[in-house]
Amino acid sequence: KGSTQNDTWIFALAVLLSSTLVYNSIGTIDQTALDKLHFVTELSEHIKTKASSIPGDRNDTSEFVGFFPAFVWTVRDFTLQLEHDGKPISEDDYLEHALELKTGNTEKEQTFNLPRKCIRLFFPTRKCFVLECPTKRKKLPFLEQMEDSELEPEFVEQAKLFCRYVYWTSREKTLPGGHVVTGNLLAKLVKAYVDTISSGNVPCLENEILALAEIENRAAMQEAVACYEQLMEQSVELPTETLQELLDVHKNCEEQAVKKFLARSFKDEKQQFQLELMVGNNKTATFIEDICLFVSEASQLK
Repeated sequence: KGSTQNDTWIFALAVLLSSTLVYNSIGTIDQTALDKLHFVTELSEHIKTKASSIPGDRNDTSEFVGFFPAFVWTVRDFTLQLEHDGKPISEDDYLEHALELKTGNTEKEQTFNLPRKCIRLFFPTRKCFVLECPTKRKKLPFLEQMEDSELEPEFVEQAKLFCRYVYWTSREKTLPGGHVVTGNLLAKLVKAYVDTISSGNVPCLENEILALAEIENRAAMQEAVACYEQLMEQSVELPTETLQELLDVHKNCEEQAVKKFLARSFKDEKQQFQLELMVGNNKTATFIEDICLFVSEASQLK
């Protein structure tokens, strides 16, 4: 069910989940276009970085800006000349001029400046593209069936530049600490954020990431243990000539298992799960003890 509140939550989710956020509008970047982007002025009300933060706390914004996506504003059906004070300007310059603030502190000036301030603050990495109308208006109803060769050449070239930029500059989505968000992690993040919003709460980066890290690190540890046991079973032929030979194989297999754990784990800053993997995992310890005991008994029977 559509509503302004739902639209704001959808925008907040797009910000949380994307590495490049493309916003498109029609015509020009004027006050009307900026007013329609009112969602950006409410982001601090809908996203927290820390559990101790209060929704709307402006001091909190400086931390989550670093994890916000790059912002691309695409203006469709653009009809203006790209110039300022009679001089040619780039599309990026056009956007930056549109985001310039007015001096003064009256209510009118504050209303004018607010969306511009928020865009400049939340999205320090910004890019702009303008696209002319793709074809004559009488042909627009048939746009989906038209080939590129039937479209306006200028539009086709502009669209190619836009696609090339998005494809080549968009980075993998990462979490605080630089951990890459895989498809599996993205699905879990979506569910976590939506569940939080549905319960009437504000998504908190710190809480969601810590909860996700707990799940992922335990799964990473289980994978590492399984990897270790499989490698040991494949590498050891009992009885070995010496106990040292067995220990060398154990060390190599353990190193491979730790690498597998580190490749998936994240936010294990106190190395809680890594330590549990190496010295606290009873299953792994018992596995080694059983092999050593077997080797010892086999040696005595020689």
